[in-house]
Amino acid sequence: MGAQNGSTTTSTKPEDLKYQNGFGNWQESEAVPGSIPERGYAPQKVPHNLYTECLSGTAFTVPRDHNQRAWLYRLQPSAGHEPFVPYKGHESIVSSFYHFLPEIEPTPQQLRWDPLTVKGAKDKNFIDGIRTIGGAGDPQMKDGLAIHCYNFGKNMGNTSLYNSDGDYLIVPVTGDLLVTTEFGKLHVPSKFFCVVQRGIKFKVDVVEGTSEDGLAQGFILEIYKGHFVIPELGPIGSNGLANAKDFQTPVAYYEDNDEEHIVVNKFSGKFFQFKQNRSPFDVVAFSGNYIPYRYDLRKFNVMGSVSYDHPDPSIHTVLTCVSDVPGVAVADFVVFAPRWMVMEDTFRPPWFHRNVMSEFMGNICGTYDAKAEGFMPGGASLHNMNTPHGPDADTYKKATTADLKPHKLSDDSYAFMFETCYQVATTKWAVSECGKVQPDYYKAWAGLERISTIPRP
Repeated sequence: MGAQNGSTTTSTKPEDLKYQNGFGNWQESEAVPGSIPERGYAPQKVPHNLYTECLSGTAFTVPRDHNQRAWLYRLQPSAGHEPFVPYKGHESIVSSFYHFLPEIEPTPQQLRWDPLTVKGAKDKNFIDGIRTIGGAGDPQMKDGLAIHCYNFGKNMGNTSLYNSDGDYLIVPVTGDLLVTTEFGKLHVPSKFFCVVQRGIKFKVDVVEGTSEDGLAQGFILEIYKGHFVIPELGPIGSNGLANAKDFQTPVAYYEDNDEEHIVVNKFSGKFFQFKQNRSPFDVVAFSGNYIPYRYDLRKFNVMGSVSYDHPDPSIHTVLTCVSDVPGVAVADFVVFAPRWMVMEDTFRPPWFHRNVMSEFMGNICGTYDAKAEGFMPGGASLHNMNTPHGPDADTYKKATTADLKPHKLSDDSYAFMFETCYQVATTKWAVSECGKVQPDYYKAWAGLERISTIPRP
């Protein structure tokens, strides 16, 4: 059982953090040896006079192979706190995406944004630095998702957050993140991502000296339905894509103090808070399979064609959240990582496409192979359901005349995609207020003239 011993609020250095490996495993960790009961989960008296608390990630009666929960052994139970009151912060996060709501501005138009930033980010913490780009559905029905960006420069101190609306998948672009959770700490630099599931208390700080301006910037995929899983590999076999051994969960770390802490709860699209005179991160030990995790995108085992044709982008799926229809995703998290292009007699960039799914893309670093210009690190694009898209005119011309020798895409080029079966309704902030929309993006395809040799009738 791993452990990261600690009993103060002093931050553990990212380079000193320890992890346990594996995806969906039943993990145990103790910051103080002998804290986990030897028999059962909730004995009459817990070792060291700790309190037993169960955190459920699924309903009690979900089949065993999908059942998720964690047993926490903590200094004091979570129930002891002052009453909930409205959160004394911003209300810029959108959670319901019905077209008639005033904060929603849906459009089928192809959209691309310059690097997304938030005004006054230097003085905002992670919670206040989040802005919603779009989404679908509503968290009350546990159906749908939301896509956000974040930009902040202030650490959270004695403030923490838990989300009752869904799971957060957090993708940093600039600024390493130090994510403190009830289960321990995660260091999440650029080219990594982390997942913090529904109900888990956490806080996000930017690691000093890891960005030029001292700010953290990145993206969040919030799913209201279910949890992420590793996709099935089918005929690929038993290995490949994101290997289970490369996912990392924290080891137990706890804080023991009587300082005032503010715990923020995202509930039904609104933010509430309560105060308590102790740290929410007082879990001395845990046992379960409902644990936050991180993953290094550089370890993704890319698959591709070694003969001809450009494969479907689904072969780049890192995680998926399945819907009620087999093969249809609430959300896929896809990475376009460095890889060799060797296909013969093939248009190697992504082909022109009208997708029944909606595609939101973000650039972490480098140049994306389907867009020669304009898709910058920290920037994003959205091609909604059935909206036509594909390589720009310059990329098309180069790809149709290129000498098709084996070619490796840059070792420092990483882009990602949040793909969903839902129509993504954009927010007014994303379309009209952020000031980052590229108004001439539609011209990327303007140079694609009729070049066919077939004579007109």
